[in-house]
Amino acid sequence: MVERKVKAFLKKRRFNLNDKRILVGVSGGPDSLALLHFLWSHQEKWNLYIVAAHVDHMFRGEESKQEALFVRDFCEERNIPFEMKQIDVQSYIERTGLSSQVAAREKRYAFFEEMLEKHGLSDLALGHHGDDQIETILMRLTRGSTGKARTGIPFSRPFHNGLLIRPFLCLNRGEVEQYCLDYGLNPRRDPSNDKDDYSRNRFRKYVLPFLRQENPQVHEHFQRLSEELEQDETFLLTLAEEKVQDVILKNRDSLITVDIKAFESMPMPLQRRGIQLILNYLYKVRPASLSALHIEKIVSILQSPHPSSSLDFPNGLKVVRSYQECTFQFQVQTNHTPYSFELSEPGEVALPNGDIIRMEVIDSCGQQGQGPDQCLIRFEEEQLPIVVRSRKNGDRMTVVGMDGTKKLKDLFIDEKVPLVKRNSWPVVTNRFDEILWVPGLRKSKHSRTGASYNSQQRNILLRYISNDLLGGTTNDEKGY
Repeated sequence: MVERKVKAFLKKRRFNLNDKRILVGVSGGPDSLALLHFLWSHQEKWNLYIVAAHVDHMFRGEESKQEALFVRDFCEERNIPFEMKQIDVQSYIERTGLSSQVAAREKRYAFFEEMLEKHGLSDLALGHHGDDQIETILMRLTRGSTGKARTGIPFSRPFHNGLLIRPFLCLNRGEVEQYCLDYGLNPRRDPSNDKDDYSRNRFRKYVLPFLRQENPQVHEHFQRLSEELEQDETFLLTLAEEKVQDVILKNRDSLITVDIKAFESMPMPLQRRGIQLILNYLYKVRPASLSALHIEKIVSILQSPHPSSSLDFPNGLKVVRSYQECTFQFQVQTNHTPYSFELSEPGEVALPNGDIIRMEVIDSCGQQGQGPDQCLIRFEEEQLPIVVRSRKNGDRMTVVGMDGTKKLKDLFIDEKVPLVKRNSWPVVTNRFDEILWVPGLRKSKHSRTGASYNSQQRNILLRYISNDLLGGTTNDEKGY
């Protein structure tokens, strides 16, 4: 029965065990011991080479040591190559702050990689079964997981230089236990599996019996659900990756800015996955506390009628919506260090954000001084030095084409300058601190146009060379 189901399961997934060199992770419990025995019993037929690997996490002292010796003896009786390692996981927990399960998993998988390398093996086989699949999917749905995490345990995934495979996902726990009885395997039992301390144990003890009472084959339905969700998720993520390329305005190591209008043109399933891709890219190691709720919060601020809002995410990630841009950034500096530079003669200054203000003295201008990235000012010694600085509280300027003065704060609002960029935006003044020009935005009445230009007078031409003040990007910077 078990052999037939496992073979059919492997055939459906087009996975051929013939001529494989496999490392089998064996704890000594029913699942892993049954898997080891199953592969061992087919090694001649399939020309398999198997090595058993056991890790003693040293959580239970002599008891866990005896489990390791049991697995060793089991392997020796069947001439199965055996590797084991004792690892002080508790010390690792104290150094890293990880949970016991995560810490043990990290150390165990690191040992498996060493053994794959040592024995020249291709794949790692683990004994997860269908009931583990049900528990995992329900736990992750309850926790609020997103994307592929909701699909549960995959049959295979890349691991080291080969694959990690789980041939027993088609079986339930009862079938695995019956296999052990049929072949007299007498597996070891970890008493911690009976405690309610772990959420998986609670799902196992209280939820699964109810589901199995409703449908004895419920594990098969969950396995099918897992596979269908994985296929759907892979397809949608591929579409999202293609679409999100077109909405990213800026992509740096710890910062991504998206165009909200373009982002909202994507279908909602792709929007959610686009956000997920951005978070995965920025986080490198995804926080366990990150859930579907965080993605919904981002969707909410993108759809909000308010032009400005922000969210604080785990590990210092800040999501800032400012007009039609949304920026995801670590370590956002809300209080920029003020700066001030002087130009008394032709030259240039480099601003903290990488932009450049260049000063030239010219005798003729033609069309120079036109456009938002240039400003022409009559050369007067008493105006010098030209000062390039960050904004100050109460800054006002006389804007070309307007009567009176205008607050710089209002100018930024009118021009929809993102909040995070206002404190670092350059302001150009004369020695009397009269604002002559706000590069890229507006010029004051002190600036000169073609109509007011006198060819007999010398002029100062200021050029603004922007690294990316308004959030645009070059093509080579945009790749996601």
